[in-house]
Amino acid sequence: MKKVTIPLPRLIPGLIIGPGSWLGPYIVMNSLFLPALIQHLDAPHKVQLVALFSTCGMIVAAISNMVAGALSDKTRSRFGKRAPWIVGGALVFMLTMIWASFATNIPMLLAAWMVGQAALNFIVAPMVAWIDFAPEDGKGAASSAYGGLGMALGNNGFNVVGALFLGQYRFGFIVFGIIAFIGTVLAVLIVHEPSNLDETVTTKETKQKWSLKDLTVIFPKWSVGRDYYLALIGKMFQGVGNFAITGYILYIMTDFLHRGSQTQSSIQLINTIMLIFGILMGLLAGPASDKLKILKLPVGFSTIFLAIAALALFFFRNTTGIFIYAFFAGLGMGLWNALDNLLNLRVIPDENRVAFFLGVYNLGNTVTQAIAPIIAAAVISVFGYSAIFFVSFIFALIGGLCVLAIKTVDR
Repeated sequence: MKKVTIPLPRLIPGLIIGPGSWLGPYIVMNSLFLPALIQHLDAPHKVQLVALFSTCGMIVAAISNMVAGALSDKTRSRFGKRAPWIVGGALVFMLTMIWASFATNIPMLLAAWMVGQAALNFIVAPMVAWIDFAPEDGKGAASSAYGGLGMALGNNGFNVVGALFLGQYRFGFIVFGIIAFIGTVLAVLIVHEPSNLDETVTTKETKQKWSLKDLTVIFPKWSVGRDYYLALIGKMFQGVGNFAITGYILYIMTDFLHRGSQTQSSIQLINTIMLIFGILMGLLAGPASDKLKILKLPVGFSTIFLAIAALALFFFRNTTGIFIYAFFAGLGMGLWNALDNLLNLRVIPDENRVAFFLGVYNLGNTVTQAIAPIIAAAVISVFGYSAIFFVSFIFALIGGLCVLAIKTVDR
């Protein structure tokens, strides 16, 4: 059957609005509202509780992401294989965030947050597979739209507004939960994924066995999926390096840099600068990659900028350090987000399971946000806040080395 493509003028707006709509609200709630509510409910144990939420979230995200991707790949409906799961996930995510806003104790908040994590990944795994709908000569632009523009909007644009809700974080859960639902549905309507009811189920799919005796059915062995695994490991290390800082940005501002009344404006400044660079890279990196046929090198070397950013906050514990951090982190993350999904698409070991493998790869955006605070909490408890900047530096560089070790993509 001929591969379905969607014209870029229709696909790109959806690839910008879609990830921005789920990632933005999630980032705001995960980095600002959740820590604030945890601090309100149990201030003496706030660092440990953030780590607990992250650990549980990591487990839920990993499982739900793989399940969502696999189910999406096998779905046949008049609305396509991705859209039904995306809309359903967005609805449940909105409802659970409203539930979280009314939490009066830690167990209630944890339950709401875990259900929300599962729902979120039923948006993430199918949506990232939209990139594969792009024409072959436009996949760089599509990846740049999703990872560069969409994720820049999500990672940084929403935090500028989210910081305004720090004093009303319960209301913030409700507002951003609704925004996530409306924005995600809007993206689905724009992309307007075609029906795939006439798509035939291959013999490979019908006979495929998911058993513990043959895990290569799910994940291919290293000799087959080497480059995919290197890209995945690289994303995990890069993600931990980034989120070790951003996951504790509120506490870094208050307890390490002692910004006091300037905390809100400092967070807004960082996210504004990073948003600008994210948009620039989103506009330029993808088309440049398509034209120059260069992909691996900019993705791998983008981690150097993240490493520099991490050290800036340690050596310059003032507004100058915040500016330097925002500049280099914005440049590094903008370049990485614009191209890393395309790099992964190039090294996927089984093109019949695009959503599954892209979904697992995209765990680098959710699971690493869970792993990073666990590592950071342990480091903070033993060495203090200063050490997490060196952890971020080391992890970012390792991530880049893994990407540069990929063989099937020349440069």
